[in-house]
Amino acid sequence: MTSLGLTNGTVEVADSNLVDGSELDGNGTLDSLTGSNITADDRLKRKAKRPSKLLACKEASAGSVCGSNGTVLRFAKNSRRPRNGHGRGLPKKGGAGGKGTWGKIGIEMTMDDMVANDVHDPNYDSDSQGSCEFESIVPELTEEEFERNIDPILQEYFENGDTQEVMISLNELNLGRQKPKLVVTVIQLAMDRKPSHCEMTSILLSDLYGQILSQENIAKGFDTLLKSLSDLVLDTPDAPTVLGNFIARAVADDCLPPKFVQGYKGKVECEHARAALEHADTLLSMKHGLVRLDNVWGVGGGMRPVKYLIRQIQLLLQEYLSSGDIAEATRCLQELEVPHFHHELVYEAVVMVIEDMGERAMDLMCKLLTFLSSSIIISPDQMKNGFERVYNEMADICIDVPPAYVILEKFVNKCHNCGFLPQELVKNIPSRGRKRFISEGDGGRIKEEFY
Repeated sequence: MTSLGLTNGTVEVADSNLVDGSELDGNGTLDSLTGSNITADDRLKRKAKRPSKLLACKEASAGSVCGSNGTVLRFAKNSRRPRNGHGRGLPKKGGAGGKGTWGKIGIEMTMDDMVANDVHDPNYDSDSQGSCEFESIVPELTEEEFERNIDPILQEYFENGDTQEVMISLNELNLGRQKPKLVVTVIQLAMDRKPSHCEMTSILLSDLYGQILSQENIAKGFDTLLKSLSDLVLDTPDAPTVLGNFIARAVADDCLPPKFVQGYKGKVECEHARAALEHADTLLSMKHGLVRLDNVWGVGGGMRPVKYLIRQIQLLLQEYLSSGDIAEATRCLQELEVPHFHHELVYEAVVMVIEDMGERAMDLMCKLLTFLSSSIIISPDQMKNGFERVYNEMADICIDVPPAYVILEKFVNKCHNCGFLPQELVKNIPSRGRKRFISEGDGGRIKEEFY
């Protein structure tokens, strides 16, 4: 393939395999059109090769190309320079690249996708960032707000025992750096309460761990309690033992690492703190300690077997008959935490009076029931249920204690005179039936009389 052109009176040839085998001189003009020196094989070989590699001038060295004005241009095999010396006159990358370019054609239609998102970008426009989502930021609680909001939540928890409700309430607050103080507050409240509340506190800490409280928060809370034990002992004498139970239970529940107790050895100067840590270490080091710590606070009243509760009530009343200490008997009854089972104490007290058949037992039991009724420890319904249970079982009781009906009537009247037993129960006292022996003239019938 060949191409000829005229520029300033000269002929341009784009192929060294020129028309009829003619050659170019040093100025790019035709030297000869005879082509007598080029054979047919050379002509075919040159046509089979790329024309770009065959552009050469007569006096140019290998790898050079003749320009349009007859000058010799350097040419490399992989050169990206245009072969015509000036290119096609089009911008690079279709106008999308290079310094000072305007971009591709039609780029102005998609400018919305090229909005600057960086605040430091000079083209940043806050109004062109699309829809904005606003989130409410709750400020961190102050000490006064903490006490005002946390105490009602914990007091309500001790009433219903719902840990999920506590977590929902705490998630609405920004505790921030006050989280260790939450551990301190809930344990201090539990120290002044019953063992069942201490068990509820341990369950709460276990449920809050990983959700609201971290291991570091719990460890800082216990560290604060150990440092303030000298003040806690003034209000709660057994505070070291109680705190030791809490620490051991927290380790058993994986809320604290086992090294927490070991890390304080030899570093504590307060004797109360040492006592608490030693108690916790003893609980953790005993055989099967982690399993036994599930009941470190005892079993709640509603969770205890009925036989166990009956036995505890019987021991309570026997100790009371021996000592006559109403305060101690009341404390033991309240520690059982079974207000729904107080009718059992009334029943056992009346049966003990009947079996004892003595005036002292009758007076002591009457005083105890009077005190428990006046202080509303035993409700009127529980008192009524206890006496009615005795009424219903008198037929069996009198087999072991023949004068049971007489003693029961005397005790009921005494309790009624003390003012805590209603007249309705006095009227419903059962009376013992009497069977007469068979006598002559009765026709062999067994007659029954009641008096």
